[in-house]
Amino acid sequence: MGEDRSRQGDQSSGEVTETGPRYQFYGRRKGHALRRHHLELVEKLLPRIRFDPASLPATDYRETWLEIGFGGGEHLANLAARHPEVLCIGAEPFINGVAKLLALIEEKRLDNIRIHDGDARYLLEALPASSLARLYLLYPDPWPKIRHHKRRFINRENLRQIHRVLVPGGMFIFASDIAEYVDWTLEHIRNDGGFSGPDRDMNQPPADWVETRYENKAKAAGRNTTYLRFQKA
Repeated sequence: MGEDRSRQGDQSSGEVTETGPRYQFYGRRKGHALRRHHLELVEKLLPRIRFDPASLPATDYRETWLEIGFGGGEHLANLAARHPEVLCIGAEPFINGVAKLLALIEEKRLDNIRIHDGDARYLLEALPASSLARLYLLYPDPWPKIRHHKRRFINRENLRQIHRVLVPGGMFIFASDIAEYVDWTLEHIRNDGGFSGPDRDMNQPPADWVETRYENKAKAAGRNTTYLRFQKA
């Protein structure tokens, strides 16, 4: 997403096995140098909460939710705080964003968040079928130039994987402040045929919505967000 934009890379970490750079890297892995405490969190806390897909579906949590491209982690951290009965997974290859989420986890003492600090596409492949009740994709990079549209996360293959990992009736929640990307997403969803929706007023956020810094910046710039909720058919 802005700083919250989803950045999908070709290198992953943790328990997700990658057999080579099958996906091309387009975004950043690292920005400015991490502050000392953030670096300590990456070195010490991240290895303890790095997500292992093999841990599903054997979990003590009522449901499992995934946010792809969590940016600074505000939305995911607030979801986890509001829903301690839910296992919240975040996928983000940008290490500075990961460090920000780790700081929120420490500050809020959250124990129901796991992190995949790599390419979400490898994670989707590794997740068991029908393992997620919700999947969030919020303010993904719109790649506005036509020649870059192939880089967009919403495409046929990723939608097939999203459909596979959602439980029957599971929700795919998408948000963007770029009208053309909203139209692109609606068209791809219709062509996919595996989802129903959107099921609500597209100008109103979900009931448990948490605004992020990127969303606030978009509003200040006069860009309105469209919220799409799709259900696995």
